[in-house]
Amino acid sequence: MPPTQILLSAGEASGDMYAARLAAELQKHADVNLFGMGGAEMRAAGVEVITDYSEVNVLGITEILSHLPQLRRAMRNLVSWARERKPALAILTDFPGFHLRLSRKLKPLGVKNVYYICPQFWAWRPWRANLVRRRFELALCIFPFEEKFFGDAGVPVKFIGHPLVGEVRASLSRGQFEKKHGLDPSRRTVAILPGSRWGEIERHLPTLLESVRELERQTQGACNFVLAISGGTDIARVKALIPEELRLIIVQDETYDALAAADAAMICSGTATVEAALLDVPMIVVYRVSKLTALLAKPLIRTKYFGMVNLIAEREVAPELIQDDFQPRKIAEEIRKLFEPGRAAQARADLAEVRRRLGPPGAVQRAAEAILELIPQADRLGAKASGNAS
Repeated sequence: MPPTQILLSAGEASGDMYAARLAAELQKHADVNLFGMGGAEMRAAGVEVITDYSEVNVLGITEILSHLPQLRRAMRNLVSWARERKPALAILTDFPGFHLRLSRKLKPLGVKNVYYICPQFWAWRPWRANLVRRRFELALCIFPFEEKFFGDAGVPVKFIGHPLVGEVRASLSRGQFEKKHGLDPSRRTVAILPGSRWGEIERHLPTLLESVRELERQTQGACNFVLAISGGTDIARVKALIPEELRLIIVQDETYDALAAADAAMICSGTATVEAALLDVPMIVVYRVSKLTALLAKPLIRTKYFGMVNLIAEREVAPELIQDDFQPRKIAEEIRKLFEPGRAAQARADLAEVRRRLGPPGAVQRAAEAILELIPQADRLGAKASGNAS
């Protein structure tokens, strides 16, 4: 019997990471052939990437408009391959604007859709949970409160916990990291994570660099500054945005080590805030989109908080500086507060509560088990082995 065809799709860096880990787990337990949209991590996990997520990796209502040709091309490509390969399942990872449309096109082809890493519809446009109910066989959520939200909308849903729990760890001690990069161990260290998308970096980094200047002035040079960027980022483009006289180091593909060595962090809202929480790093959350996107999105937002750690805690455990509040002096002020022993201790106690709510390790394994239940038993490695033995 030939391998079961599965379409696996991710539209951004975090989704590529999550989907790659799921791909590896599925291949351990079933005879499957995985193809779809993704990036370097999915390729390394053995997925046949037919469309690179860099073609569609945009965020923001107005920003998407300029990328419509690429989005349409990627959609046509995936649907065309689905018609040819006839996958039993399509596993779609977050990225709702694209994947909700893809699921609508795949369902008439007889493809069972699974949502892996449910979108945050409880935070904005909650009515879209009805689309998940109509188009998906199963929704796998990573935050505990999501199970009730999607369940109340009639979605077949399962809480698996967060895939990063048990996976996020530094490879170097603080002392080793400081020595490697020539950091002064007597100074406090501030990690700066401007985002994974280039659009985020362009919007956030200039203000974050001005915050570095402000902290340098206020602390009289008593801080180390570490700018951490992902492996897929063009480091030359990043360096072009940084004034030569500014005192900071840039590290690539060392985010966990940079966070683990930090006393505080300025972090672009997103998955990185969860990674910082797992590494016990007090943080402030920053974000900015275009003014038009912010204006259009405001009526759609249904939650008090923006940052994942605050949404998980259901209260503010990390200060948020969003849009007009995202200013250098405010950032410097909040970082300095996190240097205070009492404030730092409270922040770490709050982050411990966030970690508790993220569930136990093993989320990817639980996701794979739930997904394999949707594949006919005869397609599994175990069933094939039994048949051979008999």
